[in-house]
Amino acid sequence: MGRPSRALLSRGAIARAALEVVDEAGPDGLTMRALAERLGVKAASLYNHVAGKDELLDVLAELVNQEIDLGPLEDADVPAGLAAYARGYRAVFLRHPNTIALLARRRVEAEGQLRGYDALLAALGRAGLAPADAVEAAAALDYLVLGSALETFTAGFTRPPDGYRPHYPALADSLEAAAARGGGPSGLDDRGFELALRLLLDGLQARATGSGAAGSAQ
Repeated sequence: MGRPSRALLSRGAIARAALEVVDEAGPDGLTMRALAERLGVKAASLYNHVAGKDELLDVLAELVNQEIDLGPLEDADVPAGLAAYARGYRAVFLRHPNTIALLARRRVEAEGQLRGYDALLAALGRAGLAPADAVEAAAALDYLVLGSALETFTAGFTRPPDGYRPHYPALADSLEAAAARGGGPSGLDDRGFELALRLLLDGLQARATGSGAAGSAQ
């Protein structure tokens, strides 16, 4: 296959290639040189489209956030919509876990990111949360989604359940019971996420109800 011509180089093509590099080589693998090799161009030509690594990460963030479906946040059943949004958000970063290290601690400037947070905060407001509570809830949802996409609980336990006996009996019994529920290696991770999500949404509903009660009592 021949190299792409320079005329095909664009910010979109650069973003897609950057995502491929990160998915395959990890966050440390994303360099301007590696990206140029992926695109079949000289590194200097990339600077006609992105000013440098910092701007490259902005276009990467935009591309990844385009995969997050914001539609559920418009659901009339707000808790159900929030749950569907969180699952979709997590699914995106399960596909691209290597991007978390690059994007999670960066400024939020990509249009897709800003649009997403605005839609999320609007939904949380419709759920009855005051603005200060809503932004704290959005942060909590980020911690839950990104943390669960970055870490796999089950991968840390490499022994079969009996391998933890007799010194760690509670751990052995729990892992054995979890395995009996099925779902393969990711089953426990998925169920753990669902439990945390349900607890979070229940807590938000209780806070919204409490705020409303406090407001009506004043």
